[in-house]
Amino acid sequence: MKWFTAICFLLLGSGAAQAVAVDERDPMTIIEQTTTHILQTLDSRREEFTANPQLLRDVVREDLLPLIDLEYSARLILGRSGRGVSPEQLGAFSEAMSSVLINRYADGLIEFRSDEQVDVLPMKGNNTDKLTRIRTRIKLDNGGYAPVDYAFRKTDAGWKAFDVTVEGISYVITFRNQISPRVETEGIDKVTQDILAGNLKIDE
Repeated sequence: MKWFTAICFLLLGSGAAQAVAVDERDPMTIIEQTTTHILQTLDSRREEFTANPQLLRDVVREDLLPLIDLEYSARLILGRSGRGVSPEQLGAFSEAMSSVLINRYADGLIEFRSDEQVDVLPMKGNNTDKLTRIRTRIKLDNGGYAPVDYAFRKTDAGWKAFDVTVEGISYVITFRNQISPRVETEGIDKVTQDILAGNLKIDE
């Protein structure tokens, strides 16, 4: 479904200036503030982004990546197959995965029209510095709603997102099931190269 890639990290977009220093905002505030920010940016520059998709990808990369714990997500995706991986290899793999996310996100994002499509729900359950979940609902074209949960952890640079669960399907687990076995058999360098070259198709 097209909306899957569009919303995976929709609510995590933020102004680049906020990423210079430690982000003191809590996860709920990040979600609430940045939902309006990124959708307003889309509405005001939609024609420009439609004419130049790469520009949208560049904007997304600048605004989005500072708020995602890419290396932590990468380690979760690799699982046991990531044992023995060097920091350089992990960094390259994280960058490759971020390119996949950015491209999918930017291509689907253009379909969103206003912040009325996103409802942020009250927090509930046991939330800690290691794991805090923010629940949202995405309004679909058919009038229904899709539940989307964002997983945050607190780091030295502030709260960072590391996973998103859409209708019960975790992005980290989905990618792990497809990538980890290939890393075990082919090696992380080969898998990283295949991702960057577009030779490894990652299903949603």
